[in-house]
Amino acid sequence: MTSHGASSGEAAFARWRPLDRSFFARRPVEVAPELLGRVLVHDSPGGRVAVRLTEVEAYGVPGEDPASHTYRGQTRRNAVMFGPPGHLYVYFTYGMHFCANLVCMPEGTGAGVLLRAGEIVAGADLALARRNGRRPAPNGDAAGTRPASGVASRDLARGPARLAVALGFAREHDGADCCGDGPIRILDGEPVSPSRVRTGPRTGVANGKETPWRFWIDADPTVSPYRSHQPRSR
Repeated sequence: MTSHGASSGEAAFARWRPLDRSFFARRPVEVAPELLGRVLVHDSPGGRVAVRLTEVEAYGVPGEDPASHTYRGQTRRNAVMFGPPGHLYVYFTYGMHFCANLVCMPEGTGAGVLLRAGEIVAGADLALARRNGRRPAPNGDAAGTRPASGVASRDLARGPARLAVALGFAREHDGADCCGDGPIRILDGEPVSPSRVRTGPRTGVANGKETPWRFWIDADPTVSPYRSHQPRSR
């Protein structure tokens, strides 16, 4: 864990507060850079994992952003994106893993911010157990038969799929309200100075790939490497 994470103990959670819903009721390109440094917490039956966000991507409204899941309008899959701001949109991709977004703009709009990477600031052992494919037991221990394997601290939530695994997100968390006092909360944390925020093209999207709506903390080791879109072979 980095020095920032080492200094963030339970005392930090006592002073951090959930972000207000009005924070998210704005264009995702405005919300995204201001999410850096904020802390996403999941208090599950297995224990608490918290991630300090270090990399995010903004996705726009229907008909305007061809890279957005809402580009062609509302469907059963993306319905949460059209709901109230500050909710979690969780989707399954490539038949392999989940990814998580925070819904932005007023209800009925259809926009959000993809959570790409972060630093584990609480629950590193539980996050590691999840990354190793073992399910957390109700007492917080990791259950299962797979042996533990080494995963560098910087890699525990480095990438959108890894972040979702570390936080224990699955299909049942789609639609969770992150602005209240529920088990999943987005806290104000320690906002990052604009001088440390960098922006560039979004990662791995085929359409709208030149739009510079990916935001990250400069030189943070948990930021994922940039990859341009590569067509998948059949």
